[in-house]
Amino acid sequence: MNSQRRNPWIGMAVISISLIIISLDNTVVNVALPSISRGLNASASELQWIVDAYILVFAALLLTMGSIGDRLGRKRALQFGVAWFGVFSLMAALSTSVGMLIAARALLGFGGAIIMPATLSLITASFLDHKQRAQAIAVWAAVFGLGLGLGPLVGGFLLEHYKWSSVFYINVPISVVAILAGHFFLDDSKDDQARAPDVPGVVLSITGLFSLVFGIIQAGSDGWGATHVLVAFGAAAVLLSIFFWWERRAPNAMLPMFLFRNMSFTGANLAISLMMFGILGVMFFFTQFFQSVQNYTALQAGIRLFPTFLLIMFASANSPRVAKRVGIKLVVGVGFLIAAGGMFYLSQFSDAGASYGTIVPGLLLMGFGMGAAMSPATDSIMGSVPVHKAGVGSAMNDTTREVGGALGIAILGTLMNHRYLHGVTGLKAALPAQVFEAVRGSIQGAHAVAGPIGGAAGDAIIRTSNHAFVTGMTEAMVIASVIMTGAAVFSLIFLPAETRCIEVECLEEEARGAGGEIGMPMPASGD
Repeated sequence: MNSQRRNPWIGMAVISISLIIISLDNTVVNVALPSISRGLNASASELQWIVDAYILVFAALLLTMGSIGDRLGRKRALQFGVAWFGVFSLMAALSTSVGMLIAARALLGFGGAIIMPATLSLITASFLDHKQRAQAIAVWAAVFGLGLGLGPLVGGFLLEHYKWSSVFYINVPISVVAILAGHFFLDDSKDDQARAPDVPGVVLSITGLFSLVFGIIQAGSDGWGATHVLVAFGAAAVLLSIFFWWERRAPNAMLPMFLFRNMSFTGANLAISLMMFGILGVMFFFTQFFQSVQNYTALQAGIRLFPTFLLIMFASANSPRVAKRVGIKLVVGVGFLIAAGGMFYLSQFSDAGASYGTIVPGLLLMGFGMGAAMSPATDSIMGSVPVHKAGVGSAMNDTTREVGGALGIAILGTLMNHRYLHGVTGLKAALPAQVFEAVRGSIQGAHAVAGPIGGAAGDAIIRTSNHAFVTGMTEAMVIASVIMTGAAVFSLIFLPAETRCIEVECLEEEARGAGGEIGMPMPASGD
């Protein structure tokens, strides 16, 4: 690894600029979907693929790109990824057809998979002092949370003044700034002990993760019992099982299995996955609630959600100081309990016309709890991984985020949709078949057909569909709060109070190859 020549905090600022591109893109595109639908005449399924093409490629390639970054150099990977992201953001902005935009989004997923693990691995390699590294990871988590919150605000503002393509054009100047700043202010680092590429591991991880995420996404829209969903899950189970079997034996494994023996790594990854399960599931509901049920514009909805992300940013920036005094497990566990309390509070209102003042305490509680848990859990993952494997550790952290978030949207969305369908069944006898199909298809479809019908019938459609949506949303949030409570209990029992990575043991296991069990004692799961 290269010796440090530059101030790592200046490099942290550059990393933050690169990270903001990814976190903004997570939410800004969702806000633009109605405008894209009108501009390109995109169907509902095509809009879904504009979102999902990015997620599929991004999640499938994270582990591979993290390993490649360790091998070839993390600064080089970050710079290439940002340049790639800028170029294909331009392609997305210039798209003249839905197919072209979907292809551009898939290519953006490739760039995102390069950028994301490079950001955290550069932090780990640059900040060798644990205290400074924890502070830097806190900044990373805060910037990521800020970007998620800025997405709806920036997207809403742009869409009120410009065409849908503006949400992609904005990535181009940010990419240029990040590339220039990175060239001058970032030091490179890489795994000097890198072995020959683990080609079977690369193929198995990409195909296995692709099948898993594809199955989750399709289950959310087509049902968990659909044939192609079951085939995707079956393929994922086989491919990922073979992947883990191979990684235990391969002398050049891209994902060393000894990492999973350390609960600072495994426990924190599970915690991160459950955290994203909850927050993305709930945000999925509320972006629709504010816009489709309460008829706010995208910008107005973004303004109402922004305080949640501000609290995520605040809590993420400050929780490492608390974790240093009372331990990681307590901060993560209590953070989850606070988030669970916020979700349970939100599950208690069933009025489509509920005031923002009634809703916002639950959103703020949820944001504070998630932010409090995010930084210590991320620091636990990165601190448990040897520095020369930082890219793999970062990629694992990012992969669990993506899988957890996709599961949250799919599972909670399915629960909500089931309740919604039950709630609008009473309209079937009173409406033409085509109109009823639009109503049962989505809350957006219900409002779209209610307008032209008008009168008492239109009011009945809006009233019934709104009530069905809110009922489904609140019932799903009860489940989310239970899952967050379970995550809190898990963290308090199994997550170590302090990050544990005895790097000498890690290196000894790597040096001995992958011949199977070596008898390294598993770190205690508790304090």
